[in-house]
Amino acid sequence: MEMEAAMKPMIFETHAHYNDDAFDADREELLASLPESGINTVVNVCAEKNSLSATKELTENYSFVYGAYGIHPDNVGELNEELLEQIRQLCRSEKAVAVGEIGLDYYWDTESHETQAYWFRRQLELAREEKLPVIIHSREAAADTLQIAEESRLGEIGGILHCFSYSKEMAEKYLDMGMYLGIGGVVTFNNAKKLKAVVEAAPLEQLVLETDCPYLAPVPYRGKRNSSLYLPYVVQAIAEIKGVEEEEVIRITRGNALRCFGLNE
Repeated sequence: MEMEAAMKPMIFETHAHYNDDAFDADREELLASLPESGINTVVNVCAEKNSLSATKELTENYSFVYGAYGIHPDNVGELNEELLEQIRQLCRSEKAVAVGEIGLDYYWDTESHETQAYWFRRQLELAREEKLPVIIHSREAAADTLQIAEESRLGEIGGILHCFSYSKEMAEKYLDMGMYLGIGGVVTFNNAKKLKAVVEAAPLEQLVLETDCPYLAPVPYRGKRNSSLYLPYVVQAIAEIKGVEEEEVIRITRGNALRCFGLNE
């Protein structure tokens, strides 16, 4: 039985924000509990300037935590050439696996569309130069994100469309580029018909698991603080939609994430 348990596949969490203030009270305890709970690889993803050094510190303190370095579209007002160079240097650190999260967000519209597009392109180019995949955030900006993706030859860079929220037809365009779709807690929501249709149509070989924690907790924790501990609910939902065993979802999505980030077991 012990050998059987040891051979169970482990979950790869491709998108967390453990530097967030929401984890200040129990960050160490929570992170320490992940491997024994079946989650043994985590990518902590930057969003703003302050998260850069915090993410680097997490990668140094936890053997199973890796870093993605970039500035979220809501925060690109912080970006300048000096900060971009700082991101470049972080991307060269031992446990850097991606540039992210980068992209466009027309929902909050905290920065002009022109500013968002400029820094999205610059960070895509940085990823190409540093030979790293990207983690893309796109909200209510489907057409412009796709246009920039095509113009930047995104398929050559590779990476993940994080928290994918667009149509099945839009998903197909990214899947054809060889990109991965990040699937999280939203897939468990009753009203997530569009995402469920995307998961049903997409090859399991191009899906990866994520939380975006502390945000977007799955049912039955919707509205509460999210963490990687809730990923089994995402696994269960995907397994039901695809008609496969949960262990197969974990095994295949793990292989996808390792391949995407250029990591070995």
